[in-house]
Amino acid sequence: MFSRFDIVTMLLSLPAIILALSVHEYAHARAADRLGDPTPRLSGRLTLEPWAHLDPVGTLMLILFRFGWAKPVPINPRNFADPRRGVLITSLAGPLSNIAVSAAAALMLSFHVETWPLVGRIPYVYQMVFYVFLLNLFFAVFNLIPVPPLDGSKILMALLPGRQAYAYSRIEPYGPLILMLLLFTGVAGPIIGGLARALGSVILLVTNSLAGLFGL
Repeated sequence: MFSRFDIVTMLLSLPAIILALSVHEYAHARAADRLGDPTPRLSGRLTLEPWAHLDPVGTLMLILFRFGWAKPVPINPRNFADPRRGVLITSLAGPLSNIAVSAAAALMLSFHVETWPLVGRIPYVYQMVFYVFLLNLFFAVFNLIPVPPLDGSKILMALLPGRQAYAYSRIEPYGPLILMLLLFTGVAGPIIGGLARALGSVILLVTNSLAGLFGL
């Protein structure tokens, strides 16, 4: 995601990483709770508090190597009135929340957040908001990869007919290995990057158009 790694990049991107992980996991928890599953609430995950969601090793890996993880939100599909629909909505909630945060950051950039009273006085505010925009995009697209344990695999499994869903579920034990191979061989990088850039272009087009309507 970054052309080079240095301490400034790490510090400026850290708030965006924490925000992306926390919002993503909170969205899973909130969706499950609204659909009748109390498991996330009972597990203390129905909060935006970062410490409830961050995995220390996963967060460090994400900062240093651009690949990491948060604590998965526990859910019990048997508590949903319609388990397949419940899993589908709960799984979609995470990536969609990241896209929403990215769009909000893009709107701030289009409305020149660096010139806002008080906020504009924060050092590097533009760069930090830009990282919120960028990293949430990548986080959303990455999590939509249909490989276990990512959200994309749960979404696909919920959409497939029963027999195909069962056949697909059999790759779950091998999911992390498949995912690592896709990432470290460079196969996934261009796909994730291309989709993130395309989505980002659409978001920026919309937010810049809104800014134009206000004469900014």
